[in-house]
Amino acid sequence: MLGLLGAAPVAAAGTLVAGQGFASAESARRGQVPKGMRPGGEYDQFVAQRAAAGEFSGTLMVAYRGKPVLERAFGMADKAKSIPNRTDTLFHLGSIGKCFTATALLQLVQQRKVALHEKLGTYLDGFPSEVAENVTVHQLLTHTSGVGRPPNGPPTKPEWDTVEEVWEGSLKAIRAQKLRFTPGTEWRYSNDGFIVLGAIVQEVSGQNYYKYVREHVFKPAGMERTGFYTKPQVLAAKDIAHNYTIDRKTGKEIDFTASPNFSFVGMPAGGSFSTARELLNFVMALREDGRLLRHSFADLATSGKVPDVASDKADDKAEPDSLEQCSLYGYGFATSIFNSQRIFGHTGGGPGTGACYNVYADLDCVSVVLGNYDSDKTVPLIQLAHRLITK
Repeated sequence: MLGLLGAAPVAAAGTLVAGQGFASAESARRGQVPKGMRPGGEYDQFVAQRAAAGEFSGTLMVAYRGKPVLERAFGMADKAKSIPNRTDTLFHLGSIGKCFTATALLQLVQQRKVALHEKLGTYLDGFPSEVAENVTVHQLLTHTSGVGRPPNGPPTKPEWDTVEEVWEGSLKAIRAQKLRFTPGTEWRYSNDGFIVLGAIVQEVSGQNYYKYVREHVFKPAGMERTGFYTKPQVLAAKDIAHNYTIDRKTGKEIDFTASPNFSFVGMPAGGSFSTARELLNFVMALREDGRLLRHSFADLATSGKVPDVASDKADDKAEPDSLEQCSLYGYGFATSIFNSQRIFGHTGGGPGTGACYNVYADLDCVSVVLGNYDSDKTVPLIQLAHRLITK
C-alpha cells in the first residue's frame, strides 16, 4: 500500500540549492534575507506569541535562495499521545495538492499527449454530453469549467474504506452532476474539477494516479516522504500531525483525523502529506529547467489566467489585504501581485488543516506555513510574511 500511495518512512530529503532561472536581477541586488523574517525578528516573535496563546500549532519555514533561514515548530502532532510537532513532521496539505496534479497534467501537455484546448470527452468517458463536449482541460485547470459539486461539500463517504472505493465512488458522483454554469463564463473553485484532471492523468499515462505522481513529481523533486497516506497509516504514525478542529455542535476541540468524516485517502484535488522542507524541494525543482517541467511550462502554470473570487475560495477565509493589487488563478497555482511583487503558490484548508506556501520569485524567498488547526489560524502569519518580505 505504501508503494501504491507514494509514501515511505525514510529520512527527509536534503535541501536543494536554487536552480538556474530562479534568481532575478532585483534579488541579486537585494542580497539579503528581509530583516523581519530572520531568526528572532518580527515574524519569528509574532508566531511564537500566537503559539503560546494557543492560536497556532504547526511548523513554518522561510528560505532564501533555496536555503532555509528560519525553521520553527509549535504545538502538538498528537495530543492524546503527547507527541510534539517537529520541523520534519508531515502535515495534511489540503488543496496544495492541486499544484502536484497540475504539474503532472502539464507534463503530459508538454509531451503532446494532452492538449489544453481539448474537451474532457477526448480523454474520459461516462460524462453527460453537455460536459464531455463542452468542458476543456484549460477550464478544469482554472476552475472555470462548471464541473462538480460545491467546494464545501463532503469529499468522500465515511463507508469508503479502500483506495478503490474512494477513487471510483468520487468519479461516479462527479459524473452524475450537472454543470453548475456554462463553461468559461464564471470562476468557481472546484475540487471535483481537479479529481477529473487526476483521472485524465491516469487514463493518458496508463499509470495509477498515485504511482504517476510519486514517480514523476515527488521522486524527481526530492520529496521522499511526501505521499497520499491512508487514514489507518496516519493514525498509526508518530511523524504525521493529527488535524484538530472545533466541533460546531459542542464547541469543543476534536481530533478530526479520527472522525468518520476524515477521508480514507487523499485525491488529486488535495489530501497528500508533506513537510516544509519537501515543499521547498518542490519549488526548487519546479524552477529548475526540465526536472519537473520546462521553464516555459512552469511559467505557464504559475502565471495568472483568470481573476479568482475570494468569497468562493474553499481554503482561504482571509479578507483581501490593502497591499494586494490583484489576485488570479493559473493552472493549479494561485498568483497575486502584493506590494508590487509577484507571488505564486497555494493554500490548503479544511477541518484542522491550515497550509500555505508562497514563492516570492523576484525576491528569491519562499515561505511555508503548515498548521494542524483550522486555516483561519494561519492567515495572520501569511499576511505578515507578505508584508515583511515585500517591504
